[in-house]
Amino acid sequence: MSILNTPLILLQDTAAIEGDMGMLWMLISGILVFFMQAGFFLVESGMTDSKNAVNIAMKNFLDVAVGSLAFWFVGYSLMYGADMGGGFFHWGGFIFSQGAADLFFQTVFAATAATIVSGAIAGRTKYTTYAIFSIIMTALIYPIAGGWEWNGGWLNNTDGIMPAEFIDFAGSSIVHSVGGWAALVAAWMVGPRIGKYLNGKPIEMHGHNQMYATLGVFILWLGWFGFNGGSQLAWGGDDAIAASQVVLVTNLAAAAGACGALLLTWVKNGKPNLGMTLNGALAGLVSITAGCGNMSEGGAVLAGLIGGILVVYAIGFVEKTLKIDDAVGAISVHGIAGAWGTLVIGLWGIDGDTGIGIFNGGGAAQLGAQAIGVLAYAAWAIGTSFIFLFILKKICGLRVTEAEEIAGLDISEHGTIAYPGKRQREME
Repeated sequence: MSILNTPLILLQDTAAIEGDMGMLWMLISGILVFFMQAGFFLVESGMTDSKNAVNIAMKNFLDVAVGSLAFWFVGYSLMYGADMGGGFFHWGGFIFSQGAADLFFQTVFAATAATIVSGAIAGRTKYTTYAIFSIIMTALIYPIAGGWEWNGGWLNNTDGIMPAEFIDFAGSSIVHSVGGWAALVAAWMVGPRIGKYLNGKPIEMHGHNQMYATLGVFILWLGWFGFNGGSQLAWGGDDAIAASQVVLVTNLAAAAGACGALLLTWVKNGKPNLGMTLNGALAGLVSITAGCGNMSEGGAVLAGLIGGILVVYAIGFVEKTLKIDDAVGAISVHGIAGAWGTLVIGLWGIDGDTGIGIFNGGGAAQLGAQAIGVLAYAAWAIGTSFIFLFILKKICGLRVTEAEEIAGLDISEHGTIAYPGKRQREME
């Protein structure tokens, strides 16, 4: 072997190692995102009545099991296949794949989008109807929307209506807002839980286990490091530095969101509120998901802080003004905070050392692009969700009967209960 060829061989070896490390990073990150389903289950069940805990467990398992198959069979193709029409629609054939690591990583994202709807309509929705809608979300609604940005779709086409390339690094709009707006339509169409409103005024319905909810948020916070960090899609050299920075700003935004909600509720109510603090942390995480690759550390703190404050007011607005019963605050945490997290890039986002947000000297082009994306994803999720849920309402109905809701969906939908000892004590 010639000594002159040594540098080339070393470069090839380095590239191979970084490729393998990148694949490993995506797989580990995907496993962390998969574990977020446990967090969603604990948050949703902890914030709702104990008589529906089995139903929520069944919905979260369904999102992973059925969603994995639906996304594998058709969803990934609709998201990452060839452009079939102006960047609005993609297709690569059934069971299309660009590699096992990427397919797995993208699959767990699809399951997350579907799960967001679950919490908002907890306690009164038919399991069969939810199962069908979960398939629609993971096979059609979410993948088509994802291709608009993550597969070089129309939101990246600056020769068209876009003033700049739309940025959504890990999915504030693509995953969270799409899920949040779908949850808004679903909660509105299903209607409020029995007893939620008295003479038009909302009644607080306490969850059965705040410790479950707290543990769930900790699990989600952990999983988000994979959700955002893994979206770098590579590891080694500059990619390793970038992914590490993404994880750092993700943590800072979550902490700021929790503090924002905690302090606001403390000032407003005289006591810090656990539920709102938990939702504040989640709102901080959602608020940084789009811009985690385009945000300074200080910018991430400010984005998360505002997200945590915003979600407190948003939950009240949805509940009191819109009179929509969202059992866990999913619409506000994912839909509204997701929109904010997307827009904030146009305010103080950065690209390396260059400012792209208006407060960093970047002009209004990026903010315009972010606004177009926010509106497009809202219109898509609301419109498609309404169409499919309207059809499902006519065919099989959305809501269980009043008697079934009062008895609890664990008994009426699944024939079992989560806490048999508790029910036995109540009967005695």
